[in-house]
Amino acid sequence: MKSIAVFLFVTIFAFGFGFLAGSQSVDVAGYSAFFLCTVIAMVLNWLVFLPSAVAKSDTFYDTTGAITYLTVTGFACWAAINALGSLDTRAWVIAAMVALWCIRLGSFLFIRIHAMGGTDSRFEKIKVNPARFLVAWTLQGLWVVLTASAALAAITTTNPQPIGAFFWIGSALWIIGIAFEAVADAQKSKFKSDPENKGKFIDTGLWRWSRHPNYFGEITLWTGILIMAIPVLSGWSWLVVISPIFVALLLTKVSGINLQDAQAKQRWGDDPAYQHYRQNTPALIPRPPKG
Repeated sequence: MKSIAVFLFVTIFAFGFGFLAGSQSVDVAGYSAFFLCTVIAMVLNWLVFLPSAVAKSDTFYDTTGAITYLTVTGFACWAAINALGSLDTRAWVIAAMVALWCIRLGSFLFIRIHAMGGTDSRFEKIKVNPARFLVAWTLQGLWVVLTASAALAAITTTNPQPIGAFFWIGSALWIIGIAFEAVADAQKSKFKSDPENKGKFIDTGLWRWSRHPNYFGEITLWTGILIMAIPVLSGWSWLVVISPIFVALLLTKVSGINLQDAQAKQRWGDDPAYQHYRQNTPALIPRPPKG
C-alpha cells in the first residue's frame, strides 16, 4: 500500500506541476505543450515498466530516461514550431544543449551498465516487487520533468525574447558544466579500466579538485539553462526554478554524494591515503588541491 500511495502522490504532483508551470506555454489541442510533455514523460516510463516488470529487469531503465528527455524536448520543439511558425534562437540552442547532454550521458550510462552485466545493484531488491518497481519508473518520469522544466518552458514559451546577457551567461555556465561532467566521467572510466587500479579510489585529474566533479558539472549545466530561460519566465512558469535546485538536492542528498560517500567509507575508510584525500578535497565545488 505504501508504494501505491507514493505512486499516486508522485503522479499527481507531476501532473500538477506540469499544469501550473506550463501556464505560459503554447497550446496543442487545447492543452499546454509543457503539460503534454509531462504526460509523455510519465506514460513513456510506465509503458517500458510493463515488460521490465514481467522480466524483472532494469536493463533499459537509464536508456529509457535518456529517450524520455529526447522525446519531450523534440515534442516541445514541434509544438512551438506548430504554434509560432518557427523556433527562436534561445529555444534552438537550449534544445540542442539538452539533446547533446542527453546523448552523451545516456550513451555513457548505457555502456557502463552493460559493462556491469546489464543490471544496476540499486534495483536488486525492488525489481522483484512490481509496486516498488513502478515507483522507480514513475520517479524517473518526474525526474525528467523537473530537471528539464526550465528548458521546456523556454522552448514552448508564447513570448520569445531577444538574446541578451542572461543567454550568454547561462551558455557559459552550461559549457563549463558539460565539460566538467564529460571530462570527469572519461577520467574515471579510464582509471577503472586499468587493472592496476582495481580496488583503488580515483584522486587524479578533476578528481583531485573535487570528490564528485561530475555532479558539480551536472548542477552547473542545468543552472546555466535556467539562467538562459529567465527572460521568458512569468507567472506560474517561475516554478521551473526548481530545475537546478532539484538536481542539486537529488545529487547531494538522495542518490548521489551521500550514497557514494557511504560506500567509499566502507571500502577505504581505514586507508590513511583516503582519509587524507577526503580531508583535503571538497565534496562538490572544485578547488585546487591542498597537497
